[in-house]
Amino acid sequence: MVMRTVFPQQLQLGQSDIAAIQFDARSRDDIPQILQGLQFIYITPALRASVFTILEGLVPEGVSSERGRPGMDLWKAFVLSVLRVNLNMDYDRLHELANQHRTLRQMLGHGLRDDGDEYKLQTIKDNAGLVDEASLAQINRLVVEAGHAQLKKTKRRR
Repeated sequence: MVMRTVFPQQLQLGQSDIAAIQFDARSRDDIPQILQGLQFIYITPALRASVFTILEGLVPEGVSSERGRPGMDLWKAFVLSVLRVNLNMDYDRLHELANQHRTLRQMLGHGLRDDGDEYKLQTIKDNAGLVDEASLAQINRLVVEAGHAQLKKTKRRR
């Protein structure tokens, strides 16, 4: 399966709103910190549009969103690849987290009704592997710029 769509705009019944995901503020683990960064990208429209423009460039030529099996959407592939690179993990651990970690599954767009939906290891390899480190570095620059702009806004309000 290959990526075809950015992210469904319409929430399905029982699906979690990524903007509404709550994180444990006392957690010292790195996964919630990474997921909060991803949530910031998702809820910042201009940043999200720029990131998805980069991700859309990674979709192999000839892949149609109109025909064939639906592939993993770009958001899910991006989330999984960010976790894999930042946590320096192999695909087996990423596979386990994608199928068992509740907050990560919310970030992937899963809700209460689709707990049975599981990712196959090969699907994760095929999709998360398409987001290369050069693209992640380019996205990182955009995120840093957006973070600096956010800090400037916060300082002006004080």
